[in-house]
Amino acid sequence: MSSRERLTEAMASLLWERGYAATSPKDVMTRAGVGQGSIYHHFAGKHELAVEAFSAVVDEAVGKADALAGDGSPVDRMERYLSKPREGTRGCRVGRMTQDPQVVADSELIEMVDGAFDAIADRWCAVIAEAVADGELPASVVPEELARTLIAVIQGGYVLARARGSQEPMDAAIRGMITLLEAVREPPRAAEPAHDHQSHQHKERS
Repeated sequence: MSSRERLTEAMASLLWERGYAATSPKDVMTRAGVGQGSIYHHFAGKHELAVEAFSAVVDEAVGKADALAGDGSPVDRMERYLSKPREGTRGCRVGRMTQDPQVVADSELIEMVDGAFDAIADRWCAVIAEAVADGELPASVVPEELARTLIAVIQGGYVLARARGSQEPMDAAIRGMITLLEAVREPPRAAEPAHDHQSHQHKERS
């Protein structure tokens, strides 16, 4: 990798491990294995490097949510995405940024965090709306509200796992959410055959 790539990768890792406030330019250069002053050769400073590094993190997180538009019924896709392996004790690479006071006070960085969750919520909304349209989920379900609930379950799982120092609270939260989805799930509605529909219209006219 180029020195610029090594710097952005090192910054992304340190943001996840330590947060923005606790990461110094020297820390990044040491992790990247580059010489003194390399950051300032490629970036205006720590903030610009953090923006570039975190942008890649956001793209990766949102890209993973694209799996919600894959094969299978809508609820199958939702449950498959929920069941993806997540290292609960390490925390979410996006969500952990909200715990850093310097990030919260930085309009550009916190906007990136919020935008990432909005983009992920959009993907949830699309598959939930599809599930409602297919009759797999009740018509009373509001896609935007359920999308935010599902994101909250995942983020809460990370918090509980880190508090316990164990993966189990994350896994339990996911199992609980899948149980709730299954409790309200209905088989997809079969499309009405065209000839039956025409016959029904004929009977009505008669």
